[in-house]
Amino acid sequence: MNYLKTISTALNISLLLFDWRFLGRFSFAQTYVKVTDQNKPVVNNRFYQAKMKKLLLLLISLTLVISSKILSQNLEIYISDAGNFSNPPWQILKFDENGENPEVFINDQLAWPQDILFLENQQVVLISNLNTGRITKHNSTTGAYIDDFATGINGPTRMKIGSDSLLYILQWSGNGKVLRYQLDGTFVDEFTSMGVPQSIGLDWDSDGNLYVSSYTGDHVRKFDSNGNDLGLFVNSNLVGPTNIWFDDGGDLLISDYNGTAVKRFDSNGNYINDFLTGLNNSEGVDFFPNGDILIGNGATSSVKLFDSSGNYIEDLISSGAGNLLTPNAVVIRENGVVSVSEEENNFDDHSFVLEQNYPNPFNPTTSIRFSIASESQVVLKVYNSIGKEVAILMNEKKTPGFYVLNFGGEKLPSGIYVYRLEAGSFSSSKKMILLK
Repeated sequence: MNYLKTISTALNISLLLFDWRFLGRFSFAQTYVKVTDQNKPVVNNRFYQAKMKKLLLLLISLTLVISSKILSQNLEIYISDAGNFSNPPWQILKFDENGENPEVFINDQLAWPQDILFLENQQVVLISNLNTGRITKHNSTTGAYIDDFATGINGPTRMKIGSDSLLYILQWSGNGKVLRYQLDGTFVDEFTSMGVPQSIGLDWDSDGNLYVSSYTGDHVRKFDSNGNDLGLFVNSNLVGPTNIWFDDGGDLLISDYNGTAVKRFDSNGNYINDFLTGLNNSEGVDFFPNGDILIGNGATSSVKLFDSSGNYIEDLISSGAGNLLTPNAVVIRENGVVSVSEEENNFDDHSFVLEQNYPNPFNPTTSIRFSIASESQVVLKVYNSIGKEVAILMNEKKTPGFYVLNFGGEKLPSGIYVYRLEAGSFSSSKKMILLK
């Protein structure tokens, strides 16, 4: 949480390495010697000091680079406040990374808000509103309302971008099927073969199967990667499941709204244990880069912080902070980095360029930007650390210009990935880090 501690550690290491008594213990220091007439080894101080000076400059530079990278990670916390559920007040609050300095980010065009989704490359944020069936689009910096992203949805709740770069939206009512939209708001299809009543949580396993929780049904239903129903995955030990997510080991974690815990189930849907305890009306969850878990606790109008092992740390956002009533969505966002518009201004539409993805590290989605100089067959693929292809983001002919693609790592474990662009004779690769 406190990045200054990391900077301090880096500086201390640098200082330690340049303590001459400390360095004198290293065996390599004994290699800089000459033999005198008396056959006694003597340290060549000039050579030794020159090497140490270079090492000093190198480590100081490294420390400054590390410090600048750390300081550039300006995290913000966004909370959807469901207020009195179907009745106001409703608001989207913004806090700093320490859970302090609350401010109202959005309080316009809301009607029982459910989820928050930033589309960084468009510089907008989407808010799902259960009462009106609308997903509203707002400026990601000011929160100002722009227009509607989608309407006519039967109580939109949770939203997530899939590995196909489409937006998956759950419905609280109606036929309960999972909907898919392009990121410009164009409707694609009803993805699932059957509905899930009062669906409010979704995630994918490493094989691409989709899981959806039912609040009133007290179960989680499984679908294959084409949306075909595979039956109930969990149908016991739940009392009002909301958010669901898979951990790196393949276990499914389920926030149980009326069950006072986040519960862990294995890859076959068998109950293992209570992972996070001491909760009541838990909804809304996100993760800090170090793995700490932030989760809303409606009964106390607060947001609690746990470590990655499930140990309670503190109420990071205290009860009623910013007039918070009912947290039901939590989003941790990195801000203060070069904006997308500034990066786009650096592109030359008449050149071949592959840019670094943003944000990086990311969880679970990131944007990849590139430009091409001439009409080309463009292939953009993602590989894991051992060179296995994990996604094809594009494989089609494109005209000259600038392009932005979204990549979702919901189905993938944390790690280093490589994305590679091929366009005509041009090819380029870059690394990115998925950190869940």
